[in-house]
Amino acid sequence: MARKLGRTTDVRLALLRNLTADVILHERVETTEAKAKELRSSVDKMITLAKRGDLHAKRQAASFLYNKKTEEDEQVLQKLFGDIAERYEDRQGGYTRILKLGPRRGDGANIAIIELVD
Repeated sequence: MARKLGRTTDVRLALLRNLTADVILHERVETTEAKAKELRSSVDKMITLAKRGDLHAKRQAASFLYNKKTEEDEQVLQKLFGDIAERYEDRQGGYTRILKLGPRRGDGANIAIIELVD
């Protein structure tokens, strides 16, 4: 069962889209453990699409990642289908790593770093 993260469907989907784009662009994001675990599947799906590399895969990735066609969205797609697709060409899954950092000082939520594996 998918995690709801205390949000409505639209807000949760927007959160996952934005975090996925951030992981692809920056290759490392610090967030809560629950968000990182939920985020792993969408990042892995985007990298799998990038490895396929055809026009349909680009359009599928763009439809998931785009909110509005901005320069940052274009950078994310270029990096995904260029650098990242080449890097994981021979790897059969397991593109992300979650490192647990412990509780956050303010509210005690468990913090984790999700990053792309080298």
